[in-house]
Amino acid sequence: MRSHLLNDTTAEQYRRSVTDGVERVAAKLATTDRPFTGITVDALSPRIDEIDLDQPLHDTTAVLDELEDVYLRDAIYFHHPRYLAHLNCPVVIPAVLGEAVLSAVNSSLDTWDQSAGGTLIERKLIDWTTERIGLGPAADGVFTSGGTQSNLQALLLAREEAKSDSLAKLRIFASEVSHFSVKKSAKLLGLGQDAVVSIPVDHDKRMQTVALARELERCKEAGLVPMAVVATAGTTDFGSIDPLPEIAELCEQFATWMHVDAAYGCGLLASLKHRDRISGIERADSVTVDYHKSFFQPVSSSAVLVRDAATLRHATYHAEYLNPRRMVEERIPNQVDKSLQTTRRFDALKLWMTLRTMGADGIGQLFDEVCELAREGWKLIAADPRFDVVVEPSLSTLVFRYIPAAVTDPAEIDRANLYARKALFASGDAIVAGTKVGGRHYLKFTLLNPETQASDIAAVLDLIAGHAEQYLGESLDRAS
Repeated sequence: MRSHLLNDTTAEQYRRSVTDGVERVAAKLATTDRPFTGITVDALSPRIDEIDLDQPLHDTTAVLDELEDVYLRDAIYFHHPRYLAHLNCPVVIPAVLGEAVLSAVNSSLDTWDQSAGGTLIERKLIDWTTERIGLGPAADGVFTSGGTQSNLQALLLAREEAKSDSLAKLRIFASEVSHFSVKKSAKLLGLGQDAVVSIPVDHDKRMQTVALARELERCKEAGLVPMAVVATAGTTDFGSIDPLPEIAELCEQFATWMHVDAAYGCGLLASLKHRDRISGIERADSVTVDYHKSFFQPVSSSAVLVRDAATLRHATYHAEYLNPRRMVEERIPNQVDKSLQTTRRFDALKLWMTLRTMGADGIGQLFDEVCELAREGWKLIAADPRFDVVVEPSLSTLVFRYIPAAVTDPAEIDRANLYARKALFASGDAIVAGTKVGGRHYLKFTLLNPETQASDIAAVLDLIAGHAEQYLGESLDRAS
């Protein structure tokens, strides 16, 4: 079994095996003509259920053959221009190369003696990002597994900085369309059920600052502690960006931690045209960024950034076997001192490879393209009498719903839209997401692929309308 260990004696075997795998994936990418095959759970489950994991195949070629049948053939391919569903971006080649390197070397970014240069590369990228945001010379941060973990750590720091004698008094303020991880974090941090105060949004799905000011004042009057305001720079459903400068003013007035969840909108940090859309982010106490959403990085690649590096001490624990206190005095850089995780992948390498190959302007150009595509898509949908679109896009998301000319029952229209989404997914011709607006079912395009064209959007709209009309026709037939 030692023949499978990666070391100096198996380097050639490693080269052959990885090359075989890369060639298969490359062939699949080159021949994929739709984002999904449409396979069902019931059809795929038996193939995996019948595999006996206690009976190995002993050969990577045979394993890759099997993998083709149980995974590669029916995977969801985000690189396809008609994958329009969730916040999944196509990835750039330098980042995929970085993934291959970091997996083989397998550095762990918790301590210097497990990573060496990896620690310094990550720290350099954190400094680069905080400079792009404008957080100031005392800023710092650390890479995380994703936006949920970044939000959790930011709110942990906010909780500790609030210095309250009672967790029950702490309140977090976030818009009604903020990410679910805000409420999840509150629960994990031991706060009460009423800890998250939902702030209404305006027509453009942006937090209403008048309502926020009123709730902050009410919090103070009730003897409660405004622990944090979570502003969103790119909501999951609408891509909406809260009014950051106004929120920053209120946070300063009420001595409240300002966290900006820019998991989606962080692509604007590299934008050549639209950076001003997140003006005010530089006043935040903490910021979440997901490079794997709008920097075209493979999952996972995220970070939490803070204005004051000293606040990261709230996540610091010292263990004699790992990062004893004396290492701080010896100026040995251990990233575990800043992180909620211990063992941690060298995900920063992917972004490093990308920046060193393409530069920030290259990333920004790609993100600008999808933002401009969303504008084109909005014009298409707004001009199409078959559809109702909710808001003009701030980033690259479009929320809309099919509205038949001859049907007025909202529940029936809901069912038609649900059916259209499911039928489209089952066909494999395109994939779109769904959400609710005002209690009604809507569909969603999340445009993160610069290869997607306005013609793709138009074609998918026709497919959606066709499926919805088919459902309504069958519904009328059943009713008669």
